[in-house]
Amino acid sequence: MAWSTRELAELAGTTARTVRHYHQIGLLPEPERRSNGYKQYGVTHLVRLLRITRLAQLGVGLHTVAQLGDDEHPVEALRALDAELVEQMDRLAGARAEIATMLSEQLATDLPPEFAGTTAVPMSDADRRLTSVLGRLLDRDERRAYADLLASDSRSDVDDDFEHLDAEAGDAARQDLAVRMTARLRTLRADHPGAFTLGSSDPRRFHRTVEQVSRELYNPAQLDVLRRVAVLFRRG
Repeated sequence: MAWSTRELAELAGTTARTVRHYHQIGLLPEPERRSNGYKQYGVTHLVRLLRITRLAQLGVGLHTVAQLGDDEHPVEALRALDAELVEQMDRLAGARAEIATMLSEQLATDLPPEFAGTTAVPMSDADRRLTSVLGRLLDRDERRAYADLLASDSRSDVDDDFEHLDAEAGDAARQDLAVRMTARLRTLRADHPGAFTLGSSDPRRFHRTVEQVSRELYNPAQLDVLRRVAVLFRRG
């Protein structure tokens, strides 16, 4: 019994184009040809093609399949594939958990799952954007500490005054706001000390990025207030 390329492909559950590709890359040996020039495949070709197709369907790369040759039971390759599948399943499970959190908590896609409890926290657009960047800069424990701070803190007059601070605000207004913000931060630090040591793994990168983002998000008066707060906070 001899089969044509199309017949062989149908028996193996693949396509004639795939069979030709396997010939080109050396996975499947070329068969002899009939007198009319047509290929004639035998059982050896079919078994080899079934093996290649099966391994490819399982996720074994064609380069690995080529290295296995005619090994009917490639134990090590199957074990490696199994370990890879376990890792993929863990990643998929984690992705599903994050998607479930995004759906249930209406969490924005630019925020990590640790910030799920902050979706109802009222924030200005600038603070919201800064929070998104912090979610990328912080490690998991720091994200949790910062998220706890955000979730437990209610918006106050200080937040409103800072958000609406005019770019041309005078020195007295800036200093008054800086003093009030510093006092509030000291109160928050007592309850959330972990949120005040952020970026410890790479302080230079953390502070450089936050400063760059802040320059784009806040007006000159707000930036000046933040600088004053940093000085007062360090003194305290």
